Amino acid sequence: MSARITRLEGVVYRLPLRGTLAWGKGSSLSVAEHVLVRVYLGDGSIGLAEAPPRPTIYGETPGSVLGLLAHLEPALVGLDITDVAALDAARNSVVNNHTARGALDMALHDARAQAAGGTLFGALLGPQTRVRASFILGIASPAEMLAEAARVVAAGVRVLKVKVGRDHAHDLRLIGELRAEYGDSVQLYADSNETLTPELAPAALEAMQSAGLSHVEEPLPVRLLRERAALRARGILPVIGDDSCFTPADLERELDFGTIDILNIKTARTGFTDSLSMLARARQAGLGVMIGSQASTGLGTLHAALMASQAGVSEPSELSFALKLQDDLLTGPIEFQDGWLDVAALSGLRVDEAKLRRYRVN
Repeated sequence: MSARITRLEGVVYRLPLRGTLAWGKGSSLSVAEHVLVRVYLGDGSIGLAEAPPRPTIYGETPGSVLGLLAHLEPALVGLDITDVAALDAARNSVVNNHTARGALDMALHDARAQAAGGTLFGALLGPQTRVRASFILGIASPAEMLAEAARVVAAGVRVLKVKVGRDHAHDLRLIGELRAEYGDSVQLYADSNETLTPELAPAALEAMQSAGLSHVEEPLPVRLLRERAALRARGILPVIGDDSCFTPADLERELDFGTIDILNIKTARTGFTDSLSMLARARQAGLGVMIGSQASTGLGTLHAALMASQAGVSEPSELSFALKLQDDLLTGPIEFQDGWLDVAALSGLRVDEAKLRRYRVN
């Protein structure tokens, strides 16, 4: 049978969250409306991946993801799944569309592994088969944030990424309450989502450091490149680069200016190909590395976990967003034990077609 691409498909699905995830100055999410991307081969292989459109971050919508798949399909159909150079040239014939192209890259990897008689886990599982997992704690009232923290800690998570930036006094009170509740048994770090100003940032980071936070993600607007470099040079808290590092080219700019200590790689926007490249570059530059979540559901989490298993991923990775979902598409749960996720144990999970039919939109 042929190992050539016969068609692409996108299926929009919608999964409700447990409450709302709020971040930044005004962004929020109460439902995960994502696109399941499928790559079909002539030999019967079907590669799968998840595209999580984020209009306020990447400018993508479910409709734009479907549109990009339709746009690229003529260039991809007929190509051999082993012709990586031709596949990458077709996929990269457009710019931006980060989660659509990232999902397509991961689905191509999946299809290629199947066509070779193996599995994606067999092809990509790295040496770190157990990894530390973090949970994204969105902005809410202190009572709501403490209750959600208690729920996910009870589920086995031991690292919390606390969204901050709308009310500094509120943030410090909440961090203090989390520290009082969990002591050193739970690691805390902050994600400011570019909400601070150059004038206020040093004092804010010093207060976070005094409160026991280990890192801070994107404290200043990405456009303030020199100010970000100056803030990082103060050495108050290690700085994580996320919104500043969408692409390998972005990472090179940040390295040139010396703005970050830790790179947050998101397979949702850079697939496997660019994520592996960025991991290698970050290691070469001496940066720490974590794997992030774009509020991924189960399938996206499997792919992020495979990246987190690679050598050189040094920090806890955002692999527990499934705990924020009321339901998922996978055939089984993603479970955590005392802060760790057994990545190898996830290899048997699949998309449940009955659940996909239940939650699909189009």
